[in-house]
Amino acid sequence: MYPLVETIKIINGKPQNLEWHQKRYNYSHMTIFGRPPEIILEDVIKVPVNLRSGVVKCRFLYNTDSFTAEFQNYIKREINSLKIVVDNNIEYGHKFTDRSSINNLLDRKGDCEDILIIKDGKVTDTSFSNIVFYDGRGWYTPSSPLLKGTARERLLKTGKILSRDITRDDLKLFSGCRLINSMLDFEEQRMFVISGIK
Repeated sequence: MYPLVETIKIINGKPQNLEWHQKRYNYSHMTIFGRPPEIILEDVIKVPVNLRSGVVKCRFLYNTDSFTAEFQNYIKREINSLKIVVDNNIEYGHKFTDRSSINNLLDRKGDCEDILIIKDGKVTDTSFSNIVFYDGRGWYTPSSPLLKGTARERLLKTGKILSRDITRDDLKLFSGCRLINSMLDFEEQRMFVISGIK
């Protein structure tokens, strides 16, 4: 019923980074449905009174002419290991609710906590986030992600991270990495070592 979703972080009742979610919402709506949306996210996201303290996750699900918003307290996932999986056919250019292609890859994670997807020889994303790598001087994100996340786009725009092609062999050039998405603030994430990627 709702093929697309925006995941929005809520802090003490206030939605975060709505400008970036609105941009992607507009783009996806135009690309998938052929027309711009009539909805302004800021006008329609109403956080329930009982969830207006702490960190809350909002899933804004939508189709061509309707939407619904789901809210729940956010519990952060701790990821310390990633299993490299290769899929040269996977496509996830919009934030679809159907994640079956990604979930199928998760079945190959073995004893790791998540996956790092390689497509056409290049590093892309984990199953639920973009990724940034540290080389001792700066932070770099793959230039060919499966999904251009809102946090990734914001960090690129502000110059906190840079984009570059990263191959599997390039991973040895970095000392650590962080996972980023709308719920995981770059500055608040601890770095985990590259040896955690197997």
